Amino acid sequence: MNAQSLLYKEQTYSIIGAALEVYNALGNGFLESVYEEALMIELQLRKIPFAHQVDLPIDYKGTPLTKVFCADMIAYGHIILELKAIHQLGRNEEAQLLNYLKASHRQLGLLINFGSSDKLEWKRMVLTQTSRQKRITDQTTQLK
Repeated sequence: MNAQSLLYKEQTYSIIGAALEVYNALGNGFLESVYEEALMIELQLRKIPFAHQVDLPIDYKGTPLTKVFCADMIAYGHIILELKAIHQLGRNEEAQLLNYLKASHRQLGLLINFGSSDKLEWKRMVLTQTSRQKRITDQTTQLK
């Protein structure tokens, strides 16, 4: 997929712009809940539609499980936002967002970290049919 055909390109730019505004205003060092509340305000100011603390049901072979995931936000009805306030994003955070995408049957998620000391850190993740295979390949490559 090239830059011209990025999934939800304009919406992604709008969301990241809002997150950058929050980071520039607050800097790093706050708890995740502070950034979450500030981002909700910024999304409202920019008229970006979102839902907050959205339950994502999980099913096994068509049977709903009692365990549900909870996404920090879903913007535009189809982009999962998972917020963090940690030193650096890692595989655990990526796996969390990937699981949210699988459970919700959505394709795009943004992992946004306000905890980095010198910049807003964010990662755009797209769930495709081959995401699992690609993740395994990435892990194998890094082990070499």
